[in-house]
Amino acid sequence: MEKFVAIIMAIFATPLLIGGAYLLSLGGSPYYLIAGIVMLITAFLLFKRHWGAYGIYAIFIIATIAWALWESGFYWWALAPRVGFPLIFGLLMLLPWVSNKMGGKKTRVLTGPTNNTLNKDPVNESPIDDGASLLNSDKLVTTSTTTSVKDSKKNVRNPVYYWGLFASVAISALLSLGSLANNATDKLGELNLIADDEASKDAISTDPLATSTSANLGDPLSDGRQTPAGEWSAYGRTEYGQRYSPLNQINTNNVKDLKLAWKIQTGDLKGPNDVGETTYEATPLKIGNALYVCTPHNWVLALDADSGQTLWKFDPEVGKNLQRQHQTCRGVSYYAGRSSADNAIEDTNDDTNGSVNDEAATTSNLSVQKIAGNTFKSASTQCDAKIFVPTSDAKLYALDPETGQRCQGFGEDGELNLMHNMPFKQAGYYYSTSPPVVAGGVVIVAGAVNDNYDVNAPSGVIRAYDVNTGTLMWNWDSGDPDNTEPLDINDPTQTYKTSSPNSWAPISADEELGLAYFPMGNRTPDQLGSYRTADEEKYASSVVALDLETGEARWVQQFVHHDLWDMDTPAQPSLIDLKTTEGVQPALVVPTKQGDVYVLNRATGEPILPIKERPAPQGYLIEGEYAAPTQPYSALSFEHAPLTEKDMWGASLIDQMMCRIEFNKLNYDGRYTPPSIKGSLIYPGNFGTFNWGGIAVDPENGIMFGMPTYLAFTSKLIPRDKIDDAETNKGEHGVNANKGADYAVELAPFLSPLGVPCQQPPWGTIAGADLSTGEIAYQRKNGTVQDLSPIPIKLELGVPGIGGPIITKGGLAFLSAATENNFRAYDLKNGDVLWNVRIPAGGQATPMTYLNSKGEQMVVLVAGGHGSVGTTIGDYVLAYKLADKAK
Repeated sequence: MEKFVAIIMAIFATPLLIGGAYLLSLGGSPYYLIAGIVMLITAFLLFKRHWGAYGIYAIFIIATIAWALWESGFYWWALAPRVGFPLIFGLLMLLPWVSNKMGGKKTRVLTGPTNNTLNKDPVNESPIDDGASLLNSDKLVTTSTTTSVKDSKKNVRNPVYYWGLFASVAISALLSLGSLANNATDKLGELNLIADDEASKDAISTDPLATSTSANLGDPLSDGRQTPAGEWSAYGRTEYGQRYSPLNQINTNNVKDLKLAWKIQTGDLKGPNDVGETTYEATPLKIGNALYVCTPHNWVLALDADSGQTLWKFDPEVGKNLQRQHQTCRGVSYYAGRSSADNAIEDTNDDTNGSVNDEAATTSNLSVQKIAGNTFKSASTQCDAKIFVPTSDAKLYALDPETGQRCQGFGEDGELNLMHNMPFKQAGYYYSTSPPVVAGGVVIVAGAVNDNYDVNAPSGVIRAYDVNTGTLMWNWDSGDPDNTEPLDINDPTQTYKTSSPNSWAPISADEELGLAYFPMGNRTPDQLGSYRTADEEKYASSVVALDLETGEARWVQQFVHHDLWDMDTPAQPSLIDLKTTEGVQPALVVPTKQGDVYVLNRATGEPILPIKERPAPQGYLIEGEYAAPTQPYSALSFEHAPLTEKDMWGASLIDQMMCRIEFNKLNYDGRYTPPSIKGSLIYPGNFGTFNWGGIAVDPENGIMFGMPTYLAFTSKLIPRDKIDDAETNKGEHGVNANKGADYAVELAPFLSPLGVPCQQPPWGTIAGADLSTGEIAYQRKNGTVQDLSPIPIKLELGVPGIGGPIITKGGLAFLSAATENNFRAYDLKNGDVLWNVRIPAGGQATPMTYLNSKGEQMVVLVAGGHGSVGTTIGDYVLAYKLADKAK
């Protein structure tokens, strides 16, 4: 046994010795080389059964725990990979089957009848052992007839070495296990919520302005009606993008009683010929007593809000195209129609507790017909109200909410081809993944342009069409921002600008101010800046406010200068009125991939929370490129401290060492390290601290809830003559061709050889912050590795995710999103998990909530997984309500 342990230790020590030497040559920690040497010496002495192995290894373990505590502090998940395997080998050495073999070899004698070859006593003829007939201690004495063997002496355990090792293992193990009780990473605190006070609740229900920071409850839609409290009529519930519901039937006291009320499967599943990032990211709308939801292949389903029964289905038959980077649909949009002003139900009852008596005040008058067995694509009808859906083959459809048929009066039989006037029209290079915004009598469509496929790509133009006819009313192209007069869609000589920055995330609008707000991306190629014009540089990686009537840019606020990192503004801006030291201001809140959350005056674009500039890295640039000397950052920020070698992580010393080696090989000077030919570490990476799921804001309390995520990426530029375009990966990660450019780019998450992030956890958190002051009240790790690990163990490391949260007046935040098949409800005040259920597939979508026809509050989540992050694929729509009302 002792030899087996020695051999295993030597095998483990060899890569530490070799890799440690290489790491030291890169300027890294000497520990791994020292550990390899010590473990090899220990293995050799152990093989020789020498007690010195125990003494050396006891010193090594004490030194290891001291080094680990110095590097990582009293944090279990940082200590575990550093001390785990050294302690395991120490425990093996303490086993009796190993320790009893230490201290030399054994002498064995045989008992049995005498042998004439032995000396005998002359009196009684008995054998005499005078020592001369015994062989030396490592030889066996035999007789001609014996078969019985016994030891001539027992091994004596060396108390100094054995108990020294025992003490070092015990102390190190106790320190490591004790760190489990230490919450080393979470910030624990509480938001000040007025809804915690019952008196405040009563005041709010009587007069929403009495104790509230805003008047955003019941935000106006495009037709001027108020959004009934029990409905969810736009992607973010209203065009304000708050993802806030005034319902409080489900609250912190009873959320534990939520049970599944119904579930359906849409039938739209990722197929073998789909692109990798085929994802369910949809948030349903609720109008009247119907839910409207889209699927990855852009089917639109109307579902009964009480039962989930399919009322109708529309299939645009988008087909498969491997040139698309994404195959998804985040949602549809709703227009209530020209006649709605005459039929609108006035929301006069502000008691939004979700009781049956409130039904008339919390549902619209839309009545959806069930068209049994019909799936519509070509059938059309005249319709006033409309459901709009963008598709991955670059179309926009207008559908009758009651039947699912195409609206005849809009475009050509309810269809617009969004490729009109594009300078380049490669199939699969342009499409909309987010719903359009309906405001000011127009439906405004933006779209995604594939990153890093081709220098000559479609335009990122933003276009407004008449909501009833589909007539192009204006177009705003960031490559030609001053010319918003609509192009002639029938004139092929009139084209938009090539590859101009696009807006792929959801949009917000404020009809009172007459503005729509667009989170802007970058021009492709994202990592190469020499192809950009001054206008494109001005509007890239920003938020721009466009006039609803003319399309003209009223203001722009940029968040990254000369973006070389694909730091698109990724999320829908949330509109909220905030109490500040200068009085109540109309605010816009938008999170970024960098982790900054910007709070701006939405009328002027001026900062409410301060924006400052700080110096940015300047090295590693290719010829002809430059980096902005400074970059902005916000007073409210969830950015992580710059990574150091000490932050590298792994499941063991070996893969942690490999991460350290890669860290030292990459160029890295902190946030905004430029991409390089050698390869640069980008942290945060283009996955983003925040992505399209964004944040939810509470307009009554002036606070936000979000899911900051932390993953480092690598970015490497590859000269054109060193790649084959046919071998490039058609996706956001891998080698992207940048056809027509001097360099391709290789993008990848920064992972260990075992496929886990190289930086130590947590990788995913939840957080709450005060938007008026910029103070982060709490930030806590979120999610376990049970669906990421080969062994489904619920270890709460804090896992990354993509998707968004909602907030309700019941003091709750609902969120799935993490790379774990769970759906959770959190106490908005402090981030405590109050409800946690398993779901059948990944929940990489933003949930929503509404009242059904019985006045019961429902919470709905689309669960279908995410093709890129590897969660379980499915096609589920799940609805929950309180147990005492669930059937």
